[in-house]
Amino acid sequence: MQLSGILFDMDGVLIDSSSSWLEAFNHALDTYGHEAVSMEEFMDTYWGDDLRDILTRLGLDVGIADFCTNVYPEHLGSVRIMPDTKRVLKELSDYPKAIVTNTAYDCTAHILEEFGIGDAFDTIMTADRAGKGKPAPDILFAACDELGISSDEVVLVGDTNVDVRAGSTAKIPVIGVGVKADITISSIGELPAIIASIASSKLL
Repeated sequence: MQLSGILFDMDGVLIDSSSSWLEAFNHALDTYGHEAVSMEEFMDTYWGDDLRDILTRLGLDVGIADFCTNVYPEHLGSVRIMPDTKRVLKELSDYPKAIVTNTAYDCTAHILEEFGIGDAFDTIMTADRAGKGKPAPDILFAACDELGISSDEVVLVGDTNVDVRAGSTAKIPVIGVGVKADITISSIGELPAIIASIASSKLL
């Protein structure tokens, strides 16, 4: 393929935000009179997908999602940047890049600024901007439009089956970080070598 740009999921790829989201989610559950969930249950049931869709499927009040998003900034102290993130973004600086995340725009922009990586991206596309989050492909197409690149000239880097499903629907190859995808890597540190191989037509 002709590789002209890279789409990045944020949570679980560039940053480790699982603890902060669990804290915010349990805060929301407590406010709505529900029992807290464990990290295992949170990751197995709620991580990655659009939270409103999950709550609807589980028969829970979708207001929990809005509350969770609103209180999430109170729990950002638990967010950590992945060890190789800054190096990888620097090595891939020649490629136009977009964030594609189900996390709300304000939270996403704040996190990117907090860790000094916001300037590495040409656009930030979030579920609240695109109108629909992953696994729907809308967010991916919207990011490509803002990059000015065709969707058949990008790859998506994600860490969940939700990313894989979104990429498959959009016909965009997915590089999975710790998840089975078109190409699977164990950590983002491996990404520059993979991108170089794709660019030289040795992969995909």
